[in-house]
Amino acid sequence: MADLPKEAPNTAPGGEAQAEVLFERRGRLGVITLNRPKAVNALTAGMVAAMLEQLISWADDDGVATVLVRGAGERGLCAGGDIVAIYQDILAGGDNTANFWQSEYRLNSLISGYPKPYVAFMDGLVLGGGVGISAHGSVRVVTERTRMGLPETTIGFVPDVGGTWLLAKSPGEAGTHAALTGAHLSGADALFLGLADHYVPSESLVELAVALESETAEAAVVRFTKSPPASTLEARRDWIDACYASSDAEDILRRLRETGGEAEEAARAIEEKSPTAVKVALESVRRVKGLTLDEALAQEYRVGLRFLAAPDFREGIRAQVVHKDRTPHWKPATLREVHAADVERYFAPLGNRELNLRSKEKDNV
Repeated sequence: MADLPKEAPNTAPGGEAQAEVLFERRGRLGVITLNRPKAVNALTAGMVAAMLEQLISWADDDGVATVLVRGAGERGLCAGGDIVAIYQDILAGGDNTANFWQSEYRLNSLISGYPKPYVAFMDGLVLGGGVGISAHGSVRVVTERTRMGLPETTIGFVPDVGGTWLLAKSPGEAGTHAALTGAHLSGADALFLGLADHYVPSESLVELAVALESETAEAAVVRFTKSPPASTLEARRDWIDACYASSDAEDILRRLRETGGEAEEAARAIEEKSPTAVKVALESVRRVKGLTLDEALAQEYRVGLRFLAAPDFREGIRAQVVHKDRTPHWKPATLREVHAADVERYFAPLGNRELNLRSKEKDNV
């Protein structure tokens, strides 16, 4: 992973976020460094607001030709949103989390349509919200250290930050498998799924960052790109496509068990997840096909607000992160108890609370 800058960074907008996210100019390169290494650079509301403001500024700055986002420390780009803060907010009513998602999804949308090359160093852990600030970019770089994933079903939630949209576009049913199991993906798997573009050895990232200061993103990245190893996910495509072809979660589990071997391991992994989250995640991936990213983010926001009010999201964070007993008590406890009408309610319109991504941020770029 590229080292933190040794020179003083520019003052970051957003006040308090100065220590959490750093911005600097190096030649014609604008560098964003997520700077919470002890938390694997998990995103806070201040970091998201600062990134929005800085990206808007750089979009109109003729001195910035390329933007680079990377993470401080050795553990990863970003482990997602700060879910401990989300847990505490859920206990208080969830309003702050709803506001955080509004800003975060605007950032995801802005990155997707950014008018300049947006290079993401997806080294180490890239989870949840970390996928949102990288996989929507135009130049996505993975390494041999990449461990990417959208593991939300493990905490009683579903992929968001445009994750359902990205996974629905993956080859065959590989994206459905990733969404339901929440499995970590290698750099090669990310390339196969369409979540990344280039494979660069981690030892070359510092040199690549320097090259981006004066070269075009295309020229610099091509020079450091190597052939990736084989994707294990691609090697499993035959049984993945066959087992996940159904839109019924219980049928998918039956097919996985009957197939046996690695497929049966996938079934066991899914059975440990929140039954409600599994069924809503599956429906989300199915419904998102044919939508634009902004429409997908609006759907994810709709679903997310319903999970804030439901028991499993809170319980999943408690079991996995707060108390760390790894024994969540899901309600309902089985897939059979989650009915079609229950799933449908997660997608119901929000009325005047709908996410509006036609914002000043997008208008200004």
